[in-house]
Amino acid sequence: MNKYVERIYNGVWKENPSFVQMLGLCPTLAVTTSATNGVGMGLSTTAVLVAANFLVSALRNVIPEKLRLPGEIVVVASLVTIVDMLMEGFTPDLYSALGIYIPLIVVNCIILGRAEAYAMKNPPLISAFDGIGMGLGFTVALIFIGGIRELLGAGTIFGITVTPASYTPISIFILAPGAFFVLSILTALQNKLKAPSATNGSAKRKKKSGCSGDCMSCPSHNA
Repeated sequence: MNKYVERIYNGVWKENPSFVQMLGLCPTLAVTTSATNGVGMGLSTTAVLVAANFLVSALRNVIPEKLRLPGEIVVVASLVTIVDMLMEGFTPDLYSALGIYIPLIVVNCIILGRAEAYAMKNPPLISAFDGIGMGLGFTVALIFIGGIRELLGAGTIFGITVTPASYTPISIFILAPGAFFVLSILTALQNKLKAPSATNGSAKRKKKSGCSGDCMSCPSHNA
């Protein structure tokens, strides 16, 4: 498999940041009241991930070791500010729905984790593809969770009614507890099916096809 395609495949499936590594759960639980919100949050995070990985990798030999983390945060914060302003100007409704979670992308552990564990050790282009993979994996997870919550809690998908008129929406699924219900059910299914996940031992046993959740010591990040 081409190494660039492999980075995308890893991010979407083998090392999915939400379902496998269990990272970035704060925005995952907070904004997924609908599939549309999941798309907006996921794509904005993907844009920051790709640009941050590329820039951090390009500057990895310039940033002093003692200023490594502050340098990464400055790069990420600058990119998030740009995304925040663009969303406010061009997608005001989505911007209002996502609220404070757009600026909080700065401290999203997925972005800082990939910058530290991968971009600082690899060339810019492959780091950018790693960002694409992780961003798409995060987006898929948010759409999946948001779609389930929206379907059960409102009877719609992307705002389109898909349930019969007799269906009574289970409103708790679009409230805060619903996010935990959906995530716990999906995690239980992963464990039942022995899918790679940080919540079961299968990820550690399948080092070539999964992730143990320990990003810093994972040998694949140094490949």
